[in-house]
Amino acid sequence: MTDPAALLPALEVETAAAPDAAVIWLHGLGADGNDFVPVVDELPLPAGLALRFVFPHAPVRPVTINNGFRMRAWYDIVAADFTARADLAGLRQSQRQLEALIERERERGIAAARIVVAGFSQGGAVALHAGLRQPDRLAAVIALSTYLVDPDSLPVEASAANRDVPLFMAHGTEDPVVRFAWGEASRRRLEALGYRVEWHAYRMPHAVVREEIAAIGAFLGRVLAPSGR
Repeated sequence: MTDPAALLPALEVETAAAPDAAVIWLHGLGADGNDFVPVVDELPLPAGLALRFVFPHAPVRPVTINNGFRMRAWYDIVAADFTARADLAGLRQSQRQLEALIERERERGIAAARIVVAGFSQGGAVALHAGLRQPDRLAAVIALSTYLVDPDSLPVEASAANRDVPLFMAHGTEDPVVRFAWGEASRRRLEALGYRVEWHAYRMPHAVVREEIAAIGAFLGRVLAPSGR
């Protein structure tokens, strides 16, 4: 059984009583679990889809690119080129913390195949890294305005169960924080490894727009459709 002391604090929103599916959504650098709670009401989810949204708070840690200022972060970043300078030890710690949240949902009666891991920016990097290595098949992975960390390890560490997991990726063409080219390169790398990626590009900065939220809602409706149980 999951040790409660090992679980990150999190906010929860349920769209109906007795949810039978869950979305664990990781925020970006410097934010917290509150960041994406308002999105739940904006998602065009199918009627009758009972979901539990879990929005964990990342640990507080010093972040090198922000002059060592302590903030909520899933891992440290030591240089502006995020793709090459991510703290892999911190990333793996966050992977374990996400896995603990997945296990808690399973203990609460939700099958792994009814769990989506999602994230924005740094949270999206963790969702990709952990989701594709999760030993049990997930419903999907959603990665927004993000990039693939340590791509060379994925062919070795990838879970066979999630080789064909549906992937939703979206990125802003005018993103000054996580460059659009990094997102595109990550998508191409995943496709080269045989993953199916539903890719969306929007004319936006490092943000989420209404059209993107609509696409996420449609995606969740498909991967969590009751007929797919």
